[in-house]
Amino acid sequence: MEKGKKALIFQGGWDGHEPALVAERFRGMLERHGYACEMHDTQDVLADAEKLMGMDLIVPCWTMGEIKPEYTGNISRAVAAGCGLAGCHGGMCDAFRQDVEWQFMTGGQWVSHPGGDGIDYTVNIRKGSSPIVEGIEDFHVCSEHYYLHVDPAVEVLASTRFPVVDYYHSANRAVDMPVAWTKFWGNGRVFYCSLGHHDDVFEKFPEAGLLMERGLVWAAEGKAYALEHGLTTERFESKAKMY
Repeated sequence: MEKGKKALIFQGGWDGHEPALVAERFRGMLERHGYACEMHDTQDVLADAEKLMGMDLIVPCWTMGEIKPEYTGNISRAVAAGCGLAGCHGGMCDAFRQDVEWQFMTGGQWVSHPGGDGIDYTVNIRKGSSPIVEGIEDFHVCSEHYYLHVDPAVEVLASTRFPVVDYYHSANRAVDMPVAWTKFWGNGRVFYCSLGHHDDVFEKFPEAGLLMERGLVWAAEGKAYALEHGLTTERFESKAKMY
């Protein structure tokens, strides 16, 4: 197997989320940390389970599409073996609405963005939750305000308050909705950030870019940790869903 830090980014789906631009931005973030990035404009590469196993990180940028169950299975097993998985906004947590295994692995699923784009809101950092947010203060953004259904097992790094605009959900009490989180899938690290409706969000709001870059690297570094500590997938495999 070729040595060196490697990431695989696949992009496509709904063009409104500017997947090609977001993918290129993430490539730049990772290359600054010494990762060689493979870029793919189709899902065909996901058929190669051995290649996925050799990656340190997989980054999906694919909104509102479909995925073959065997592709989800290949990613799932690679992440369980230590490969990281990281992404943002609809590119990861509104990628494949019909695939519940994908939602289980990533930790959440978009269900609404009341008010649409251009909503002013605050991202509240959960201080001390992770080195990923160290030194980052609460910050303002103007973008889509993502309401998600979230896995209770995630470690919330940042949240935002709902409601900001009136909609049917306003009849309920106010809630703090996760914006960024981490979780584990087997031996693999998973990072998600709901910001990123358009690529320029990460420029207009520098804290968002820093949060995303740190999350990508944190997820990718899990592979080396798993290898160094002799972690295997044996305890998971007997219970794993077969594809």
